[in-house]
Amino acid sequence: MTKEEYRKTAEDVIYLISCSMNGVSPDHDTVKDMDFAMLYKVADFHLLTAITAMALESADVHDPTFTQAKAKAIRKVALMDAEMQALFARLNAAGIWYMPLKGTVLKGYYPVFGMRQMADHDILFDAERAEDVKTIMESLGFEVKHFGASNHDCYYKEPVCNFEMHRALFGPSHDERLYTYYRDVQDRLIGDGCEKHFSPEDFYLYMTAHEYKHYSGGGTGLRSLLDTYVYLHGVSLDMVYVEREIEKLGIGDFEAANRSLALHLFGGEPLTEEEREMLDYVLSSGTYGTMANSIRRQIREKGRWGYFLSRMTLPADLMHQLYPVLDKAPVLYPFCWSHRLIHAFFFKHKVFMYQLKAVLTWKE
Repeated sequence: MTKEEYRKTAEDVIYLISCSMNGVSPDHDTVKDMDFAMLYKVADFHLLTAITAMALESADVHDPTFTQAKAKAIRKVALMDAEMQALFARLNAAGIWYMPLKGTVLKGYYPVFGMRQMADHDILFDAERAEDVKTIMESLGFEVKHFGASNHDCYYKEPVCNFEMHRALFGPSHDERLYTYYRDVQDRLIGDGCEKHFSPEDFYLYMTAHEYKHYSGGGTGLRSLLDTYVYLHGVSLDMVYVEREIEKLGIGDFEAANRSLALHLFGGEPLTEEEREMLDYVLSSGTYGTMANSIRRQIREKGRWGYFLSRMTLPADLMHQLYPVLDKAPVLYPFCWSHRLIHAFFFKHKVFMYQLKAVLTWKE
């Protein structure tokens, strides 16, 4: 698929999604002339196959690949929701506070069940009860994929259930402003029982901060823009409070640009030149961003060898997360650093070589 074909197909995806979100049936003649194979690739790249399938069906167009993708998306959400309710019951019984995050909440603002596809369920919880949560997850049949190595623990249960249990919203390796702002987040939580939630404004602040983290890293895709559009149409926000707090986070320019692009793009309004540039970056990023975008940004900021050095030597607090033994024996730091380098070369060889090649061949 050429860049021109990709851009044209992305515009088709945006058109179909906009129709779904605004209660309009797409024009049948326009839809039947689309290249469904390319349409699926682009929609899948942005994790939007289910909503695209629903838009096609509203135009009385039924493509088997999209129909199957929609069925799988609905089944996955149903299975994950059932597991989530079982987990919440156990957390309540154990007296462990928790709060659903991101798409786990946002999917409820979409007009049709399964329209908002899910990769995982994200849940913030009392970090002091991490071992108890691990015991509960294992008793529910989940396999521990990662535990204690970052700000979230990862669990998986066959056939499709991924859960990220967040000890904190941001870790020390993330943007310092975001990490500092959300370090004592419990003071912002609402709810008398174990299940907590944000105010509508604080939820919007967090979803924007999370999106900024991805956007300023490897990028973020159309689904994040759609989430913003859906949420802003689903709630009424105190924008005076939002604008004051967003400035504390240091991402005011991003929030304003992101909000404007989302509202204009899916509202069918013309885009400014700046919004088109932002959209181009979003379209190149896919759902979770790309390594190429991340590397280009970091080399611009740190220089060619500054970037490579930063990848080889992690901050001390992050090294302590990865190697808890350093808390008791900091003298082992050189050995842990060597272990990380050797492990990356042998077990993440493709990523290691990709980063090295990017440094050696970098051109502005």
